[in-house]
Parts: sequence; structure tokens; C-alpha cells
Amino acid sequence: MASAHSDVTTIHVGGAAAPPVARRRKVRLAPYLLILPAIIMLLLAMGYPLGWQIWASFMKFGLKQQFGAPPDFVGLANYVTIFTDSTVWGVVGRSLLFCIVNAVLTVVIGVALALLMNAVNKAIRLILQIALLLAWAMPVVAAMTVWIWLFDWRRGVINYVLTSMGFNFSNYVWLGTAMGLYFVATVVVVWMSVPFVAFSIYAGLTQVSEEVMEAASLDGATSFKRFTSIIVPMIRPVLMIVALLQIIWDLRVFTQIRMLQDSQMPLDSDLLGTYIYRLGVSSGDFSMASALSIFVLILTIVFSIAYVLQLVKEDS
Repeated sequence: MASAHSDVTTIHVGGAAAPPVARRRKVRLAPYLLILPAIIMLLLAMGYPLGWQIWASFMKFGLKQQFGAPPDFVGLANYVTIFTDSTVWGVVGRSLLFCIVNAVLTVVIGVALALLMNAVNKAIRLILQIALLLAWAMPVVAAMTVWIWLFDWRRGVINYVLTSMGFNFSNYVWLGTAMGLYFVATVVVVWMSVPFVAFSIYAGLTQVSEEVMEAASLDGATSFKRFTSIIVPMIRPVLMIVALLQIIWDLRVFTQIRMLQDSQMPLDSDLLGTYIYRLGVSSGDFSMASALSIFVLILTIVFSIAYVLQLVKEDS
């Protein structure tokens, strides 16, 4: 007798089973119709800008284009310029290093806070969650204004506190060098990204069985051993996903770097987002800016493929 979900039907003839007859699987159109409006809106919202950037990356914009002349088709010349320009590769290297360092710090601190929320009582956990939500919900521009004031070299709180502790940070210009800018940007980006990781990991920790943890403790497993042998394997899917998302987001960071640059404008401090902005808006080189944007899109897709493969693996 065939199951209701079976794709094969067995026919019994004269007490003997006849060869199975395959049934056609019914195609349900309702799920596709439900996601169709979202797909159409996504194509309308992103299709034209993406198509224009791809088209512009094969063109050359100059002075005559400002007077209405059509751009000249140059093929892959813009991409050749990108891949042979040492300045571009310097920006790419700094951006990759920045995003990896920020992603690692964000995940480590987020996991630590998630473990802390899982270990403390309800009142302290609620205070931590409210503080994280406030940090996460604060608008980027408002948060950057506060952080720039905190690191101000004349009347900033950070210099005052460090000088009061005995360190020589009087009138220290944090945003006067590229390394100082990256340090401040790392503090801000990690501070704004940690809540997402902490809440995601904490949600995963709530699925860890307390009976398993108690059994491991009775067997003599230390806290570190329980974390590495039980907790990490059970939350690995969530951990992998948030780590990949952080790398993708930190690779495209723009607002924090741009606002810190507006404060002091140190030399050689551009990352990919601000460098593309400088090429397209400040210099008017839309063709090179478009080509570099497509290159960043390809990098993002590479990381996104790993994210999608992880999702497919979890679904299966």
C-alpha cells in the first residue's frame, strides 16, 4: 500500500506486485506567487543601478561628457587599470585586513557576552540586553558624533581619562594618522556590531541541553572543555553564519570611515567604500568607480556563496 507522500505506487495484480509506477509530483504555484512581488520589487530597486554600473564600468567618462557627449566604450580597460594599480591593491589589502580584524573581534566579544547572558541571573541579563539593544538601535550618524567627541584631541573624554591614569595623552590627535583612525573606527564598528552577534549566539545557547551540560560536569569536564566539546559544536551553524555576515558587512563599511575622515582627513586612510566615493563623487571618474564597485560586488558574492552553502547544508 502506497504512502500519502510517496512518489511511487505499487500495484498488486493477482497477489503479485507489479512493477512500480512513478507518479508525477504536484507543482505548487502558491509559494512562487507569494514571493513573486518581492522578486519584482528587488529587480526594480536594484536592477537599474546594477545595470548602469556594469555599463559604466566599460565606458570612459571625461570632460566632454560633462557637456552632453556620450561616453566612449573602452571595454575592459578600466578593469585592467584596477588590477595593475598599486594604490587600488593597497586599498583592497587594508579593507580585507580591516574587515577580518573587526569580524574576529566582534565574534569573540559577542560570544563572550552571550555566555555572560546565559550565566547571570534574569535581572542582570535584562540590563545587558537593554544596553545592547540601545547600542544597536542608535543611528549611525548620532553614534559617530558622540564617538568623534569622545576622541577629540582638545576636549575629548578619552584623552582626559587616559591622562588622569598617568598616560601621556594630553592633546593626542587620534584621528591625525591612518592607524589612529583605524583604531577608532574598529572601536566604533565593533561596538555597533557586537549586539547582533551576542543576541544570535545567545539564541543558539538557549538550545543547548542543560542535562548534557550537567552530565559532562559530573564526568569531570572543565568549563573550557564543555565549551569546546559541547557548546561550540552545537552552536557552530549560528557561529559560522554570523562570522560570514560580519565579514561581508565590515568589507563594505563606509559611514564610519567617512565621518572620521571628515573630522581630520588623514592621508592614506581610504578603505574600499570611501575610495570608491572619492573616485566617483570627488574626482568625477565614474567609470573607474563603477569598475571598482563591480569588483567589490564580486568579493561580496564570494563571501555570500560560502554563506548560502552553509544555509543549504543546514537545511539538508
